[in-house]
Amino acid sequence: MASDRAGQPAAPEDLVDVARLVTAYYTEHPDPSVPEQRVAFGTSGHRGSSLKTAFNDDHIAATSQAIVEYRAGQGIDGPLFLGKDTHALSDPAWSTALEVFAANGVTVLVDPSDRYTTTPAVSHAILRHNATGPAHRADGVVVTPSHNPPADGGFKYNPPDGGPAGSDITGWIQDRANEILRAGMEGVRRIPLARARAAETTGTYDFLTAYVDDLPAVLDIDAIRSAGVRIGADPLGGASVDYWGAVAERHRLDLTVVNPLVDPTWRFMTLDWDGKIRMDCSSPSAMASLISRRSEFQIATGNDADSDRHGIVTPDAGLMNPNHYLAVAIAYLYAHRPDWPAQAGIGKTLVSSSMIDRVAADLGRTLVEVPVGFKWFVPGLFDGSVAFGGEESAGASFLRRDGSVWTTDKDGMLLALLASEIQAVTGSSPSEHYRGLTERFGTPAYARVDAAASREEKAVLAKLSPEQVTATEVAGEPITGILTTAPGNGAAIGGLKVTTESGWFAARPSGTEDVYKIYAESFRGEEHLAEIQSSAREVVSAALGSAS
Repeated sequence: MASDRAGQPAAPEDLVDVARLVTAYYTEHPDPSVPEQRVAFGTSGHRGSSLKTAFNDDHIAATSQAIVEYRAGQGIDGPLFLGKDTHALSDPAWSTALEVFAANGVTVLVDPSDRYTTTPAVSHAILRHNATGPAHRADGVVVTPSHNPPADGGFKYNPPDGGPAGSDITGWIQDRANEILRAGMEGVRRIPLARARAAETTGTYDFLTAYVDDLPAVLDIDAIRSAGVRIGADPLGGASVDYWGAVAERHRLDLTVVNPLVDPTWRFMTLDWDGKIRMDCSSPSAMASLISRRSEFQIATGNDADSDRHGIVTPDAGLMNPNHYLAVAIAYLYAHRPDWPAQAGIGKTLVSSSMIDRVAADLGRTLVEVPVGFKWFVPGLFDGSVAFGGEESAGASFLRRDGSVWTTDKDGMLLALLASEIQAVTGSSPSEHYRGLTERFGTPAYARVDAAASREEKAVLAKLSPEQVTATEVAGEPITGILTTAPGNGAAIGGLKVTTESGWFAARPSGTEDVYKIYAESFRGEEHLAEIQSSAREVVSAALGSAS
């Protein structure tokens, strides 16, 4: 339920007690017999709060030891790039990880100035190293819970392909870490932080310089500079704060860092839709401060704490819906990147807008529709068979201008700067371009809502087969497709997607709550969208009933 304080400045009572949070990280010890206190890798690593005994020193020491053993088993003997964001638990977890990695003789490369590190800069570093040859492959860890509230910590592993680890990898690491927890931390090798920092195996890597200096290889920076696009960049108190200043200085752009503050309580944020502090740059409530300044800039942008997501603000439209911007970015890029592979497809998650489908068909490009999770785009971005991969939650990346790989993880700064390139090259804002797309292809209405479901019902939904869906129409239209696997790669979607000529819905169980999520879209307006949502509940209920 939405809070009546959404979009309002945070008050003292909204702020996390950082001292208590960090103390709990070191003093609370998880009980592995309690599911909520185990290591659990979701779509982007292990996340939780030390106050709930879900993200503590034991978790990170066990997970780091598991990563050491995983990479040894895979013959990964190059450097491990270790980055961190600005959450209060990131520094302690970073220290724990370094103590374990150093004790195990792993070569670890950290920022030379102890600066915060964005997720795309770590992906960029891994790929840059591994491009030199197959020997001594590198991988990385980013200590971040992304856009999550200030009380959370996060820890994610990126293998040598540079992207988010797949479930086969995270499942192994998760299971081994929990085995270590059950054994009372037996098997963890660790040395004090001072020794870890001074170890011969601990070196430095200038993530910021390597990333910022390489941007002209993926974006038309000259065009942005020549056009004098007025840019406002809000790091939302995250790891991109130094990066944006360096972009402005090194590339001589008219770019203002509108909020250079870093504070682990995020006291300068406006509250998200539910009254919580959350650095979600796709949320109008969390981005209210930047939206209020939209008239000052031609393009204003926000990033979450590790800069893997983007938010685009224009003077005429305010904050763009992520689906709208993805469609614009795709239409622009495939028309302005002549050196991209002619057969390279367009990657989207199956709950992203069908406007992307229509743009892809107009471009004559193959649409590669995958399950939710950016990890599914990694192979295509890595080998160039997919030139752009994007998901509805404001995460995307794309190829360099020459058609080679840039990052295989979400890159919020890249997509933010692309908005300025679009403005510079075309003379129109991304929101103006989106209006042009709706004039050609129609105006979609899109929303996500929740429906109640028990744990047992969620388990059934996650494993449905198309044959269990008995409905023949949705919102008065014949069903044209019933999907439980993604057409782009055949992977299970962990739920259901049903399509009609002018709309669709997808239903996926929540991993944390007793609900399932209904994503729906209609090209016939809001009233038809509501009918699709109602039909979705009926279709899912009938399918669950037939499966019980």
